[in-house]
Amino acid sequence: MAESKADIALIGLAVMGQNLILNMDSHGFVVCAFNRTVSKVNEFLANEAKGTKIIGAKSLEDMVAKLKKPRKVMLLVKAGFAVDEFVKKLVPLLEKGDIIIDGGNSQYTDTQRWCKELEPTGIYYIGMGVSGGEDGARYGPSLMPGGHPAAWPHVKPIFQAICAKVNNEPCCDWVGEDGAGHFVKMVHNGIEYGDMQLICEAYHIMKDVLGMQQEDMAQVFDEWNKGELDSFLIEITRDILNFKDADGKYLLPKIRDAAGQKGTGKWTGISALEYGVPVTLIGEAVFARCLSALKEERVKACKVLPGCTYNFTGDEKEFLEHLRKALYASKVISYAQGFMLLREAAKVNKWNLNYGSIALMWRGGCIIRSVFLGNIKVK
Repeated sequence: MAESKADIALIGLAVMGQNLILNMDSHGFVVCAFNRTVSKVNEFLANEAKGTKIIGAKSLEDMVAKLKKPRKVMLLVKAGFAVDEFVKKLVPLLEKGDIIIDGGNSQYTDTQRWCKELEPTGIYYIGMGVSGGEDGARYGPSLMPGGHPAAWPHVKPIFQAICAKVNNEPCCDWVGEDGAGHFVKMVHNGIEYGDMQLICEAYHIMKDVLGMQQEDMAQVFDEWNKGELDSFLIEITRDILNFKDADGKYLLPKIRDAAGQKGTGKWTGISALEYGVPVTLIGEAVFARCLSALKEERVKACKVLPGCTYNFTGDEKEFLEHLRKALYASKVISYAQGFMLLREAAKVNKWNLNYGSIALMWRGGCIIRSVFLGNIKVK
């Protein structure tokens, strides 16, 4: 058997997986990389991972043999079937005290199921929300782990080292039992949907009510980002408004106004209905995306129902300040509704959630990161 030397293994070498491995390596951890298509492991080692301490595995058996005990195996594969298949193959190769971590966008009920199924084996299961996209994975994501509490001390040094930091505080802490980590990530994504919809509506009012030019709107978002609305989404809205295409014209007006969705915002809405919590703002944000996708119907409807034209004659500066305050108030409502859902789910599932800690986990690394989150931390 090969000498045990890797601190953790990661399965799944898409960009997110590669970047998380490189992040772990840069923080001094030895990572064993594996992918179902083994040639991808060789390509990764020869290119992106060249000159690092990262090692590869030719099979799951080879990977497990190269791990220190307790063995820690992280999955970053497609949620659902792929996760289930890998867990089934890993269980016979692992032993009591070993840890499986699902870092994908899994439904929290899947994590609950695996925690329960693995209990008799003594293998610990963690469902961890990972937010921040490709850059976050490489330089510091927000991590939301939940599952078997006994597993936390073994993975804590790794995850708190690689996550984002705000005021030297890690944007990663233990969330709670069984599916709590993935549930919190789901609510995070729902809030993200709400934040983006609110920004879209503010943009729409500036553009169609005030008749503002794009560079002027970008300037407003830049000013807003210096105050209590300071956040990643406000910042990139400014950058998107300022971005010009190769022809020197603004890119945004050229983009088709139809949004897609990956499903987590929808899951938040469904969970809100299941738990009986009025998460109305996130629900409307999901419906707005559904409506935007009906492009052909909307074009036809515009010919019959052209809508009203509005010639604004008031004080633009005063109006924009009211708009800023309305956006901030709506944001407060959205987060309050999200935390109401967390509270009810915690009560039903007997999770011991630390709401203040969750707010702090979202301050950095993730898509909804903002100054605002530091202000809503509860004692």
